[in-house]
Amino acid sequence: MKLILTQQVTGLGEPGDVIEVRDGYGRNYLVPRGFAIQWTRGAEKQIDSIKKARSAREIATVEHAKEIAGQLKALKVNLRTRTGSNGRLFGAVTAADIAAAVQAADGPELDKRRIEIGNPIKTVGTHRVSVRLHPEVSASIDVNVLEG
Repeated sequence: MKLILTQQVTGLGEPGDVIEVRDGYGRNYLVPRGFAIQWTRGAEKQIDSIKKARSAREIATVEHAKEIAGQLKALKVNLRTRTGSNGRLFGAVTAADIAAAVQAADGPELDKRRIEIGNPIKTVGTHRVSVRLHPEVSASIDVNVLEG
């Protein structure tokens, strides 16, 4: 199945890339979640607009990505959320919550789609989260989840 990615998918490519995947993966996962659209000659024309939108919000150079990674490394990120009696959260911490907490801690503005949470954050404490700043540069953030 031939698809055009509309969002970055780890291991497949960037928005605007034309990829070839198995039918079930494309039909049951990528297309319903909005990660890709079916490739057609008409959709081929949309690739330029997808790539322009990507370049507008993308960190352009490796040096700029490394600079942002240095800022993130020096940052203390605290996130207050509602908890139960035993320190478990009501729900889980999302990538949007982390992006907002980084910005509240006077950090750089991050796109929530670039934040990768390994295991769902459902407890109070310090958790490590990775951020893909550039295809060649990624950074780690320690997020301290607090009751409150």
